[in-house]
Amino acid sequence: MLSQARITTMLPVKDMQRARAFYEGKLGFRPDGGAHVDGRYEYECDGARIALIPREGGTKAEHTALSFEVRDIAGRIGELQRAGVVFEDYDLPGLKTVNHVCVLGSEKAAWFRDPEGNYLCLHEEADEG
Repeated sequence: MLSQARITTMLPVKDMQRARAFYEGKLGFRPDGGAHVDGRYEYECDGARIALIPREGGTKAEHTALSFEVRDIAGRIGELQRAGVVFEDYDLPGLKTVNHVCVLGSEKAAWFRDPEGNYLCLHEEADEG
């Protein structure tokens, strides 16, 4: 039933101007129209939607809130770094990054945070062979 419904990920933000500067200026999203009546801004992302919703105090996620599937993860990391995005680095048992990238089974992943503290991820299927 719902597998055919369009998905919108809702991200509560306490500072809309700062959040929009990040999502639009650093990640390259363009708002789909202006502010809605409730103050939210929405962005199209390959058939899915991201909505930034004003919420006093915010509610940052302690887990990956959004994960973007990309090709050439190293190239995308470089593009985002040039735009001012700061990537996380880890050296934990089972989770170690090299040049910001961790290989997890058949996938490569790299994490960064938005201004609200939400974890965002780039992921790419690892080369087989």
